[in-house]
Amino acid sequence: MPSFCLIEGELACAGLLVVWVASMKLLQNSLAFSLADAKIGVELGNFVTRRVWFLSVATGAVLRAQAVPGGGNKDWMCPMDPDVRADKPGVCPRCGMKLVLKIPERVEYPMEVTCSPEPALPEKPLVLTFRVLSPDTNNVISDFEVVHEKLLHLFVVSGNLDYFAHVHPVFESDGTFRLPLTLPYGGMYRLLADFYPKGSVPQLALSTLFLVGSAPANTLTASLAPSIATNLTAALRTEPEELLAGLESRLTFTLNPAEELQPYLGAWGHMLAASSDLIDLLHVHPFLVRGGDVQFNVIFPRPGLYRIWTQFQRSGVVNTTVFTVPVKEL
Repeated sequence: MPSFCLIEGELACAGLLVVWVASMKLLQNSLAFSLADAKIGVELGNFVTRRVWFLSVATGAVLRAQAVPGGGNKDWMCPMDPDVRADKPGVCPRCGMKLVLKIPERVEYPMEVTCSPEPALPEKPLVLTFRVLSPDTNNVISDFEVVHEKLLHLFVVSGNLDYFAHVHPVFESDGTFRLPLTLPYGGMYRLLADFYPKGSVPQLALSTLFLVGSAPANTLTASLAPSIATNLTAALRTEPEELLAGLESRLTFTLNPAEELQPYLGAWGHMLAASSDLIDLLHVHPFLVRGGDVQFNVIFPRPGLYRIWTQFQRSGVVNTTVFTVPVKEL
C-alpha cells in the first residue's frame, strides 16, 4: 500500500440522467459514480485519470418536471437540472441555480489533485491542490461560475465511512484551488468535487486519496433511528418503506424544531449518499420542501447499505444528520 496516492479520477457533467457503467441501471434525479470495473493503477505519488462515459437519457414520462411557473415556450432551463424549464429568466426551484437560455455541449473537464507534504499522515496538517484542466488545451482554467454560493464544493469521506466533510477549497490567483486539511485516519478517502467552468456545464469529479496507515474498522449496520444534530433532530421516512435498487425512492426528513430553517449554500438541504464499499456516491438536493418536511428523490444503483449524510441549516447553524439505509435487490 503506498503512503500517499491519488489513484483514480472520474468525471461527469452534472444535471444529466446517467447510466451507471457497471450495471447500466437507469438513475433518475441523482448523480452516481462507479469504480466497480476500474483497473486501479497504484504508484507512489502518481495520479491516474480515467474518464468514465455516462449516457444522457431522455427524461420521458418517468421524470416529473419541476418548472418555474409560467406559460408559453419553455426556453430557459437549469444547467444542473435541465428538466427544469421556464419561459422567462429566473432561478431553479430545485437547486437555486440561475436559468440559462442555452446549455452548452456537455464536455468533461479533467481535474488534477496533488497533496503536500508527501507522505500524508493522519492527524497532521496537509494541503490539497486542485487544478481544473481545459479539455481542449490541457491548460489550467481559471474562469468558474458560482455553484450554490461557492466556486468549488468538496465532499470528503473516509474509507470506514466514519468521517464526512463538506468543505470549500480557496481559489488562488493562478487558477488553482487550495485546501488546508487535517484528516483523522490513515487509509483511503474518497473526494467528490463539484464545480462549474464558465461557458460549460456543472461538473463532478471523483478522486481517491491514501494516507499512511489505516482507519479503525467500522461495521456498518442499518441505522434508521432519528438523528440528533446540533440544534435539530431529523426523522427519516422512506417511500417505499423497503428501498429497492434501480427504482426511485423518496427520502423525507422531518425536522424538529421546524422553525427558523434556512437555505444552506443556496438550497434547503444537501445530501451525500455513499455505498458501503464507496463505489457509488450520490449528491442530491431536495425535490420538495413542505414546512419541516424535506424530500429528496434518489435512485440507489445497487443493493446494499448506504450511509447518508444530509445537511440542513437552522438559526445560522449547519446541522449534519446521519443515517444508514438498507437497499434490496429489485
